[in-house]
Amino acid sequence: MCLFPLSDDNSDRRIMPVVNYALLAMNVFVFVVFQGLGQNEKFTLEYACVPREIIEGHDIPMPAREIVEPRTGQRILIPSPPPTPIPVYLTILTAMFMHGGLMHLAGNMLFLWIFGDNLEDAMGHARYFIFYLLGGVLATLCHVFFNVSGAGALVPSLGASGAISAVLGGYLLLFPQRRVRVLLFRMITDVPAIVAIGMWFVFQLIEGLGLLGGDSLGGGVAYAAHIGGFVAGLALVKPFMIGVQSGRQSFE
Repeated sequence: MCLFPLSDDNSDRRIMPVVNYALLAMNVFVFVVFQGLGQNEKFTLEYACVPREIIEGHDIPMPAREIVEPRTGQRILIPSPPPTPIPVYLTILTAMFMHGGLMHLAGNMLFLWIFGDNLEDAMGHARYFIFYLLGGVLATLCHVFFNVSGAGALVPSLGASGAISAVLGGYLLLFPQRRVRVLLFRMITDVPAIVAIGMWFVFQLIEGLGLLGGDSLGGGVAYAAHIGGFVAGLALVKPFMIGVQSGRQSFE
């Protein structure tokens, strides 16, 4: 992607985004402590979300197997996952707080850091927290829907990308003209959010139409979850704003 966000305008922020800070801390804590910086494979496999298991409602014993990453041709060994110690449906939530590697975590947390605080400021703490979780759940269900069968059905998926995509959708609808500082073709400049986030979404659509895979231990990217989360954010943000008292007459 030729455009990469670096920061946005927070000059009118009224409240400290404690929920966004807590979400950032929780994601980092799970990756560092429970996932052992990505080295605790057993924990990661236990609490990642497997699409076919969500459809059938129970663990599916799977032998170790090799898959081929469609875009690169890289062969990746997926070990046999241990039994899930919780009801499989709860992995929809637990997978939202795990990541496949340090760069996966860093990229997601950067987007959450830049865009999440403004949405929390607009909605309030409690509504933002519910919005984030609901957006992530809907994003994961979208990923499950597009991976009912085929190679992706049994590949564990994980990551906060779906929930953060919902945040991006909500941000775009509320703050389309908010200035976002981006790295664009090796140049740092400011563009409206509708350009920064719009280009991100177009990239998801282009890539997703060719491959609706998942943020997974097989190295795929959750384009279905990204698109589903973004659409969920667009659909949910205005209902979540009903009754919110704001000192501003409009959201730009």
